[in-house]
Amino acid sequence: MTRHLPLDEIQTGLASIREAPRDSGRLELVVRRPAVNARELLDTGTLDVVQGLVGDTWQDRGSSRTSDNTPHPDMQLTLMGVRVISLLAGERSRWPLAGDQLFVDFDLSAANLPAGTRLAIGHAVVEVTAQPHTGCGKFVERFGVDAMKFVNSPEGRALNLRGINARVVTTGDVRVGDHVRKIRSSD
Repeated sequence: MTRHLPLDEIQTGLASIREAPRDSGRLELVVRRPAVNARELLDTGTLDVVQGLVGDTWQDRGSSRTSDNTPHPDMQLTLMGVRVISLLAGERSRWPLAGDQLFVDFDLSAANLPAGTRLAIGHAVVEVTAQPHTGCGKFVERFGVDAMKFVNSPEGRALNLRGINARVVTTGDVRVGDHVRKIRSSD
């Protein structure tokens, strides 16, 4: 059985999380969700303006945040910081359980990446959206109640420890090891 860390142990990781790169980081893991609770690790994936991560089920999943329960366009992709998931999940093999598609070594805080900020990842460009990413019951089941308290605390929300939502604005391939960098809208 997997041990969930208590809150006091989780909080010791904040210093490392705060040291994540602010302008140029790295894509560490690409995870496609081909079905509910299924995960595929990809070396290379395609981010598409219509489909999100090609082969992922985002476009098949409804959202309670839309009036007609269709997939939310501002929740096409989720990015999570590797320093956070490494702390909460321990083994890298458990990272995909978080349910996010892109795991990055990058400062995802609201101060660093406000809604509308664009990131170049490989040959694709994504835009951070204002939709909050707060986790769900599955997150609690997999990482513990204290992990959820940590990521949803006021500090956790400001740092976007649970991750961020984004939408694809330029279709392109991404691969593990690609640089992640902030860009201006005109780049």
